[in-house]
Amino acid sequence: MHKIYSVALNLHDHNTYDGSFHNQRERHTRFKHNLPYKAEAYAHQSDILNPGDYRLNDEFVKEYFKRDDRVFAFTYTYGGIRKCKDELFSTILKGHDEILDWEPKKLLDHYYKDGVYYIDHHQSHAMYAFINSQYEQSDILAIDGIGSKYRCLFFDKDQNAIDLSDKLPIGWLWNHMSNLTGFGTLGASKLMGLVGYGKFEQYFYDIFELLTSGPIIEKKQEIHQLIDIHKYGKENLAHTLQKWTEDKIKEHVYPLKTCDNLCIAGGVAYNGYMNEMFTYHYDNVFVPPAVGDEGQALGTYQHADYVLNNNKHLTNTYAGIYHGFIANEKVDYKEVAQAIADGKIVGWFQGRSESGNRALGNRSILADPRNPDIKDTINHTIKKREDFRPFAPAVLEEHYKDYFDTRLPSPYMSRICKVKVGKSGINRVPGITHVDGTARIQTVNKTDNEKFYKIISEFYKITGVPMLLNTSFNCQEPIVETVDDAERTFKRTALDLLVIEDYILRKW
Repeated sequence: MHKIYSVALNLHDHNTYDGSFHNQRERHTRFKHNLPYKAEAYAHQSDILNPGDYRLNDEFVKEYFKRDDRVFAFTYTYGGIRKCKDELFSTILKGHDEILDWEPKKLLDHYYKDGVYYIDHHQSHAMYAFINSQYEQSDILAIDGIGSKYRCLFFDKDQNAIDLSDKLPIGWLWNHMSNLTGFGTLGASKLMGLVGYGKFEQYFYDIFELLTSGPIIEKKQEIHQLIDIHKYGKENLAHTLQKWTEDKIKEHVYPLKTCDNLCIAGGVAYNGYMNEMFTYHYDNVFVPPAVGDEGQALGTYQHADYVLNNNKHLTNTYAGIYHGFIANEKVDYKEVAQAIADGKIVGWFQGRSESGNRALGNRSILADPRNPDIKDTINHTIKKREDFRPFAPAVLEEHYKDYFDTRLPSPYMSRICKVKVGKSGINRVPGITHVDGTARIQTVNKTDNEKFYKIISEFYKITGVPMLLNTSFNCQEPIVETVDDAERTFKRTALDLLVIEDYILRKW
């Protein structure tokens, strides 16, 4: 049995993992989109990395990577090696900078000779999704903006890879359109928030076709010269880009189907409209919680463990460090639910933090979804962000079909679907409904998160509505990680209550 330690060089979060610890670097540094290329690491044993230890130093390399019984699994984000000389590779290379021109596998084979397992960036994405899906067989779509020499790989049920990079440069285009519209290269999720506000514009569609025909990377500098945002509107650009995305998926991915299950991973898998579309082409669709580069070290570990040890090592949705404390008395869930029903906005801090970029009920802000004004209130007084940014409904799994037009549960807030209205045409939950009548839903069951299920259930008993508005617990900052983070954000925003484990904090 091989002991496997994995490292990924990525743009975003830093992970240390022992089966219990899963640290995302920006949550600890408290800087959003902390861009310097850092290493993220996954280790199977708890004595490998201490939580918050972001530097893989000489002693670490010497002690843990150069042993006969251990395998070093490795993946990287395109360009990460050159940017990472002050991190892992400064200790590995020992001055051999010329090796940076090599492919990663050659680099590591040169240094270690044995015990190196190189995994392509998109293979890492794919395995993270596949293993955690628990499907016996599945098609897998690994798709993002960059990562390796690939942008998109499709794996059939026998795990044969098909390169769709030239046909589906979806992530590349979203990244650059996001930058063009002022949201920055990493602001594609903000651009997606405008989809429901726009309409189809042939002008944009034709430009997308032009930009993605032939070698596209060379056309990067042409984008600003080609597109007239002011005349045709960024909201129409967003709407048309979503239509173009779905058209390309139907053209190039749908015909490749080999079974009834689909796993999706990579940064583009945060596109909830796309994910929902797939549920009408596949019987089952799985999108993991840490779907982007923040899950790379986990996927790299899982790939190596599966191939070398024939293990399917599952990760936990709530895998962060435990920062809470034990109270002497229990929270009155009815009291908290009643406060929400009365218009109060609640910070909710429970257990270990979530994997990935979505707040799934352990680091959440909760409010009444029936209130049509709640979106503006939270955006202006707590989140301090753009007016068009929407919120998600966290709905009891047994009731999601009563309110939402979708076929499958969505436990990781990964799909966008239509909100149902009653025969009278009245929408009972306007607080979580996008301007186009959709919502990015999270289905909650008792097994996955008992406390979160309980607070929603109490709200259901009071109001007859089996859901709460759920958004990430932050204010122009990374999602809170520690108790101190939660208290600081509570004090400087318009939150009314803060529930930390079994305690309730109130403002005087």
